[in-house]
Order: sequence, then C-alpha cells, then structure tokens
Amino acid sequence: MKYNRVFLTALGYELGPQVITSTELEERLAPVYERLSIHPGQLEAWTGIAERRWWQPDARLSVGATAAARKALAKTNIQAADLGVVIYAGVCRENFEPATACAVADALGVKGGASVYDLSNACLGVLNGMLDIANRIELGQIRAGLVVSCESAREINEIMLARMLGGVDMNQFAEALATFTGGSGAVAMLLTDGSFNGAKGHRLLGAVSQVAPEHHRLCRWGLAPGDGGQQAQFMATDSVSVLKYGVQLGRETWQVFLKEMDWAPAQVDRVICHQVGSGHQEAILNSLQVPKEKDYTTYRFLGNMGSAALPVTAAIADERGVLEAGQRVAFLGIGSGLTCLMMGLEW
Repeated sequence: MKYNRVFLTALGYELGPQVITSTELEERLAPVYERLSIHPGQLEAWTGIAERRWWQPDARLSVGATAAARKALAKTNIQAADLGVVIYAGVCRENFEPATACAVADALGVKGGASVYDLSNACLGVLNGMLDIANRIELGQIRAGLVVSCESAREINEIMLARMLGGVDMNQFAEALATFTGGSGAVAMLLTDGSFNGAKGHRLLGAVSQVAPEHHRLCRWGLAPGDGGQQAQFMATDSVSVLKYGVQLGRETWQVFLKEMDWAPAQVDRVICHQVGSGHQEAILNSLQVPKEKDYTTYRFLGNMGSAALPVTAAIADERGVLEAGQRVAFLGIGSGLTCLMMGLEW
C-alpha cells in the first residue's frame, strides 16, 4: 500500500519510572538459579538487556497513554477537536470493556463524531493503528488521528517470579525467559494530512504486511485456570522457534517491502526494529543484510515494551537527532501470531 497525503506529524512517549535491573531479577530468582545450576549474569548475557522499566503498582494504563498523547499534541497546533479517531493499541488494557481508548479520549477532551476504539495485534498494534489512521486520511475521511499504547511488564513479571520460586524445571524456565525481557512504557503517534499550521512532520510513504499464522502458538500471553478455579495470567514463549520463524517471515516481508517501495537496500538510510533483544537484532539484521550501524536500539535499557517498543525507540531516535530530515526510514515490526509489518517513511 502506498500513501500520498499522510504524515507522522508528532511522536510522544512516557517511560515507567522504576528502573529494574537484570541483576535485581536474578537476585530474586537465586533459589531457582541454584537448583537449576544457572550462573548469575545469564539473563543479561542471553538477552542483552541490562535493565527495564516498571510503572508504580496500580498505575492506570490510560494515564500513561494520555501523558504520551499530550506530549505529542503539545508539539503541534492540533487540538482534541481536530482528532477524527483515537485508537488504543496496547497488548495491556484496563478492562475487557469499555475500550481503554475511551478513557484516553475522555482525558484529552475528545467528543462528538470521533471514532474511539481499541485495536490489538500483539507487538504490532501501534503500527496497525497507524495504518488504520493513514487509510482514513488517504480516503479524506479525517484530517488527523492519534494511536496510543501503554504496556506494563510489572504484573506478569511478579506473577512469573512467584511461579518460578514455587518450582519449575529447565524447560519451564526456558519458556518463561522471554517474560523477563518485558519493559513498561507508553507512546503516542499523531498522524495528519499535513493541512494544519506548523510542520507537517515525516511523510508516510507506504507499508506492507505478511503473516504466518500457523505459528500462532509459539508465543502466548493470556489467562489460564489457576488455584481454586480462579484464572491467572500466564506467558509462555518458544524463543528458539520464534526467532527461527520470525526471521524467516521478516526476510520474506523485507523483499515484498523493497519491491513495494521501489527501494534498493542501500537506499534505506535508517531502520527501527521491534526491540526484543540482542539475539533477535543480530539475526534479523544479518538476514536482511542491513548494516548494524543503520539500526537504532533501546532494548538494553528499556527491554521489550511490546507494542510501544518500536515507536518509543523511533521517538527517542528522533529526539536525539539520530533520524535526520530527508532520510529514508524503515520501521520493521514483528509480533507473535506470527505477523510482520514494515513501514517506509521520509523523515
């Protein structure tokens, strides 16, 4: 799909205030490490993640998402009344219903004829939301739209810590390892048709999507029967298979993306990938034959923030001048399912 009148006008983000190091997590897992003969320091060695963020206990996801949204809007002359759609696209939500987007829209003062709803697609939710808004703008249905997300790793980390201390074998430990890569943060992406006063922003040129849904059971986060018949959260990831099939899907999507954008690989100036960890980064860049210096990462200090990971990384790269005007930038997203979405922008 190609776009002619869509701009990523502003990005905003908010990070969980509590820094949790991999060393701290391992200290809490000391009895497990001793029983399974795992040496301290392996969590960072396996993932490349030194620390991640947590929200404070009982923090509301809509509050984090709203904070990020206000930061994005503050960079422009765009008001709540100008928004034709507000999408909340996080894996984590405040309720089954109503949509968490409603709480964000209310906090921002969005009323009237705007569309307000949640959208979910694992770690690709924000990118999918961007394309939903882009399609509406390209069709002339709206002039501006906002997609937000707020992810929280604290709760599932605490649950998994307790479960591991209760007794797990090495296979169960391996399935739970990806849980401890999780981080907490919020993001907001404001897209417009460029008709508002002020800077238009970064032009969205196009995007492609490819799926391999036969692998939908490789990474799961949800509810399962717990003690006393109560449901409890669980997360299980076959990290080896996710990496293998995710890289394969990424390579296939990259070829479709380059053809759709009419770009040669050397014409891509910068890439922002989904932030999983060091192994994933190395494997995907090698597979796509993208030089490491073209990538920008945050996983070492922010972990994997789910749907917020890639867009927060883009926002930080923009803030620090890593992304420069005129550059061709590729957002390379992948999520459990498996689904892959790649997006091309002129910065």
